[in-house]
Amino acid sequence: MSWPKIDDIVSAVLSGENSALLNVQLALDNIQKNSQYNAIISTLDKEALDKANKIDQDIKANKKVGILAGVPFIAKDNFLVFDVQTTAASNILKGFYAPYQASAINRLEDEGAICVAKANMDAFAHGSSTENSDFFITKNPHDINRVAGGSSGGSAASVALDLVPFSLGTDTGGSIRQPASFCGVVGFKPSYGMVSRSGVVAMGSSLDTIGTFTKNVSDSKRVSSVISGNDPLDSTTLPDQYRITSNLEKIDFKSIKVGIIKEYLSDNINPKVKETILSSIAKLKFLGVNVQEVSIPSLDLALAVYYVLCPAEIASNLSRYDGQRFGYSYPDAQNLDESYLKSRTNGFGDEAKTRIMIGTYVLSSGYYDAYYKKAQTVRTKLINDFNQVFNSYDFLLGPTVPDTAFKIGEKSNSKLEMYLNDIMTVAANLVGIPAISMPVGMVDNLPVGLQIMAPITKDNQLLDFCNQIEDEICL
Repeated sequence: MSWPKIDDIVSAVLSGENSALLNVQLALDNIQKNSQYNAIISTLDKEALDKANKIDQDIKANKKVGILAGVPFIAKDNFLVFDVQTTAASNILKGFYAPYQASAINRLEDEGAICVAKANMDAFAHGSSTENSDFFITKNPHDINRVAGGSSGGSAASVALDLVPFSLGTDTGGSIRQPASFCGVVGFKPSYGMVSRSGVVAMGSSLDTIGTFTKNVSDSKRVSSVISGNDPLDSTTLPDQYRITSNLEKIDFKSIKVGIIKEYLSDNINPKVKETILSSIAKLKFLGVNVQEVSIPSLDLALAVYYVLCPAEIASNLSRYDGQRFGYSYPDAQNLDESYLKSRTNGFGDEAKTRIMIGTYVLSSGYYDAYYKKAQTVRTKLINDFNQVFNSYDFLLGPTVPDTAFKIGEKSNSKLEMYLNDIMTVAANLVGIPAISMPVGMVDNLPVGLQIMAPITKDNQLLDFCNQIEDEICL
């Protein structure tokens, strides 16, 4: 069964044609039936059913309910949900029950949405395949022998499998858009600061962005309108004047100018993926959109910059996991030093340890200027280059990733090959702009995603444009 659009789900609940309780039970049943895909770490059966029952009672009593009343959703397991285990798919956080909730979860629940489960991910969001989860690998809904992508692989697979109408993910270098492309769903990463990061386990604090997975763009805008906006608990959130609205505005295609990023259509991508993207571009031209090729030469440096800055922030953020305050603590330590050492040795996975070592190295006194400071300088160059291009173009376009979903284990022995999955997505995080992946075709029975980017804070315009072209270019 495919879920209707979110507005239709809410209308059915409000009218009595359906109920929140039935929606939640359906979602929980779907999760159980599709357990072989390993999309879910834990379910919130009792909590979700209780909340659904209250919403149904409020509707019968003519009490006000929110604009997402009775809509079940799944959150990536780095979102804190009150009194529910949050592990970030890492052994070191097993047994940690959140003492408060993420702001995004609070806002969704205030509008009547119901969290039914926590999704699998690469541990601490370090990865592009969920193969770095300390629990299990999420499998691709289109081919069980392939990865769903990462780090938000469980969230993407959840929507592709119709477990729920929408899910939440985080995107630090492509962790929403890449799995959205692999799984054939819409993955939206808003502008940096558009959605509060309060209550979400941090990876790279200057890069992390909260976003959504949906089956269509209008649902993405509906959910994003609820979770976006200024939050006193996160000083990096943007003022409310920039928040995402729920209404969809009409776009005049003839007034739109789109830049096709030359560097993203090189010979290094799968020729069939390139052909699919070029077909989508041809459809945009047919619709009357002004499409031109554009070059951003500094893009070639984006991946290198990302893998200096991101590990540096990871090393800083992971230092709080010391075995003393929360999460796993080595039980047989003889002293404090041994407790630190053994708790981290046993609790962190290999990828977390790798990124901690790289981050510590580039921040060390002998190498700070050579690596970290230089990477920040190039990041500023990237921001300036994107701003300059956006002076002439409304949107930028290219493939989301160079290829379709790869086989489980195919890239496990080569970190470089794995990191190259992010080559087309990291730039949007480095410069803070909104970006979306939309499914536009199939190659060898696997989905292909088209990535569209807009200037920072132009999230509404991006979603309006994508909603209007969706029926013409998407699967």
